[in-house]
Amino acid sequence: MARIPLLQMSGISLSFGGDPVFSNLDLVVQPGDRVALVGRNGSGKSTLMKVMAGIVEADQGDIVVPPGKSVGYMEQDPKMEGFATLGDFAASELDPGEMYKVERAGEGLKFDPARPVETASGGERRRAALAKLMAEAPDLMLLDEPTNHLDIEAITWLENELKATRAAFVLISHDRAFLRALTRATLWVDRGEVRRQEKGFEDFEAWRDKVWEDEDMQRHKLNRLIKAESRWAVEGISARRKRNMGRVRALQDLKAERAGQIKRQGAAEMALEAGPKSGRKVIEAEGLSKAFGGKQIVRDFSLKVQRGDRVAFVGPNGAGKTTLLKMLLGMEQPDAGTVQLGTNLEIALFDQTRDQLDGDSTLWENLTADPLLGISGKADQVMVRGQPKHVVGYLKEFLFDERQARAPVRSLSGGEKARLLLARLMARSSNLLVLDEPTNDLDVETLDLLQELLDNYDGTVLLVSHDRDFLDRVATTTIAMEGDGRATAYAGGWSDYLAQRGPLEAAERPEKVKPAKAKPKQEAQPKDGLSFKEKHRLEALPCEIERLEAEIGKLQELMSDPQLFTREPVKFKKATEALVERQEKLAAAEEEWLLLEEKAGG
Repeated sequence: MARIPLLQMSGISLSFGGDPVFSNLDLVVQPGDRVALVGRNGSGKSTLMKVMAGIVEADQGDIVVPPGKSVGYMEQDPKMEGFATLGDFAASELDPGEMYKVERAGEGLKFDPARPVETASGGERRRAALAKLMAEAPDLMLLDEPTNHLDIEAITWLENELKATRAAFVLISHDRAFLRALTRATLWVDRGEVRRQEKGFEDFEAWRDKVWEDEDMQRHKLNRLIKAESRWAVEGISARRKRNMGRVRALQDLKAERAGQIKRQGAAEMALEAGPKSGRKVIEAEGLSKAFGGKQIVRDFSLKVQRGDRVAFVGPNGAGKTTLLKMLLGMEQPDAGTVQLGTNLEIALFDQTRDQLDGDSTLWENLTADPLLGISGKADQVMVRGQPKHVVGYLKEFLFDERQARAPVRSLSGGEKARLLLARLMARSSNLLVLDEPTNDLDVETLDLLQELLDNYDGTVLLVSHDRDFLDRVATTTIAMEGDGRATAYAGGWSDYLAQRGPLEAAERPEKVKPAKAKPKQEAQPKDGLSFKEKHRLEALPCEIERLEAEIGKLQELMSDPQLFTREPVKFKKATEALVERQEKLAAAEEEWLLLEEKAGG
């Protein structure tokens, strides 16, 4: 017997400002569905979810929810006017005897139901909205970036709740580990079309790449056919013109088919350039202690950060990660202890609060008004790593078009705001990157590119994140804020921290914790002989080798010009140095790949 869908959309079309978002879209969500909703930033994921929730009305089409079934949506910016506390808001649709559900969700998601609405932060409001949805337990939950503003403990609680629920859910998230753990089907929003695969997010990237590969092959065949038919149209029409007009019309149809194909949006062309090398010692902290209002944030903490380190800070919200980071950068004074910064530091900061962006100004103005980027007397240019560049051309590298360049920042999605912040960050060279929750709202492809850029960045990285997959792929040292002022250094990323923490918790903790620069880690070895981080590295190396080979080819082509040395000696010198550097990196990458392959097979 066929199941009755929880939600059925038929013939949905929607346009914004004359631009079509969806056209004649059909979509079904069945009982028990656990669906990842994926797509690039700006592709329409959140809009589609709002249409499903009935918050945005489609221009045409039908949405059917069977009688007696309920659909709940987690609001990104919940309206709380008229409610005294977060708990009042979260329990507003519940019976008086069901307040315990809100209190339970409050414990798991770490928000205080008694907190007055007027003093609640944006993150607390979002957690209250999520608690409201979980407590109401609708038949279908629509969750748009539910892990934003959650620490790893709260994410784990939510993950376990969703694993146990009998409700269906559709989930938008940048958190790979979260998506992999929970989803069994995938909806992919791409160029106004929504595709569905009955496999979870784990299989999404292979599916996407296959679709794009098939598209490219079809486009190539179509171009060859048009080229052959065009040649025939010039040479083959003779006295039998009338009979051949059908073939001419067929050629016109082929050209119309090609014109109707929606071109894939290219990947972001982000680049991250390290400035002059810093000194070998970047930060040396000794005996740091800090307390606020009787709460001990950190006690007797020591750390040495060397050039090239990737140090991640993890822990519950409110544990003091950002405070510790500010102390290490000299932006906040400790109660006790000393911090010494290294020489020749050029610091670039990515701030999760988005405070660096003026919401009422346009993207154009947010770049040109920046005193570090703007060029006096040239309102249409910005300085990008020492070179002037047209502001629209630079924004296009981050997938913004000219229309968006002149739009106010407040009109952007969360992911687009994150990309704009990255554009500001990457316009100037640096040798110390400080990233506070950089992954929030970014799409999977941009996250991949950011991770690759950080892998190849010659400077030092300090990172605060709750994204477990990103931590595993980037961090070489993890500082865990473990409460009561304890901060402990572990070698490796999140999975390595979990593996090392178990034995340590069983042992008696030392009275004073003085983490130093992470020593080469003794990694927990899975059955195939590779650690989690080594697996990721082995997967990434072929692309890195291919990229280095392509760069070497371009440099060799440039230097094949016999007049280059005489005509542009400085350019020749730089090209020679770059070629030697990339050849060395290629040799090292190939050697690393061979070692990892041997270890994996051994």
